[in-house]
Amino acid sequence: MELRQLEYFVAVTEESGFTRAAARLHVAQPGVSAQIRQLERELGQPLFDRSARQVRLTEVGEAVLPYARAALAAVAATRLVVDEITGLLRGQVVMGAVSAPSVLDLPGLLAEFHERHPAVEISLRETDPESLIEAVRAGRMDLGLMGIGSSVPAGLDAQVVVDQALVAAVGLGHDLVGEPAITLSELADRALVCLPHGTGLRAALDEACAAAGFTAHVAFEASEPYVLGQLAAKGLGLAVLPESAVGAARDELHVLEIIEPGLRGRMALVWRSTGSSGPAARAFIDHARRRLPDFG
Repeated sequence: MELRQLEYFVAVTEESGFTRAAARLHVAQPGVSAQIRQLERELGQPLFDRSARQVRLTEVGEAVLPYARAALAAVAATRLVVDEITGLLRGQVVMGAVSAPSVLDLPGLLAEFHERHPAVEISLRETDPESLIEAVRAGRMDLGLMGIGSSVPAGLDAQVVVDQALVAAVGLGHDLVGEPAITLSELADRALVCLPHGTGLRAALDEACAAAGFTAHVAFEASEPYVLGQLAAKGLGLAVLPESAVGAARDELHVLEIIEPGLRGRMALVWRSTGSSGPAARAFIDHARRRLPDFG
């Protein structure tokens, strides 16, 4: 019995199929099938029920699975402890992001870490806020980047890396042209253009509107702040956007201060407040926290 066979067995189980497991392992699908068949021959029992459309574990497979996972975890832990003693960092780190604003230069952050620790495999995955929070809490992701409102999700620690004023912007043909400011309550009956859920801007807007007793009517969403101004300039609504994002379309927009109350958009790095992390994950979190701003 080889560790590779156990690794393939666990991958097929978690991916519910041989093809997806092969893609995850970066090997050809026939090679995965051959290793699983060899493992089944050694054990003398089938591990998977292949009669249905979806590959499922047999009773024997269910019994073997926790031991296979434990064996792989033990080998990984052995390698990590040796690497930690010898000063070589290896392993895998996973960062999740709801969005990746260009102002933070995430590619540069990842490239710098890779240059310092080339034996560490880094993954960046875009996902929705709920999935990100759940994955970081469970340890499936080591670090997350997401928008936050006035509080940090339970079970997580955070470092605010983006904190900026939010303004309103309309096209030059809009009825608000000439007004210096707009109150939050006056947004209630307006068609808004805004960033999607999970961004700091949207979290701040939704939270403030809820406190004022209404739900924002968001007619258009865009993941890049500068696109919000472009949509507003075309008359598609009132854009709520970071002050820094107005520049590209300033000649086509009239900008208003949002008052009573003023709004700020925040994004934060988040990581587990409790639970153990491997040396690679700890090093990556420390690197990201040093590399990115800290607004307290």
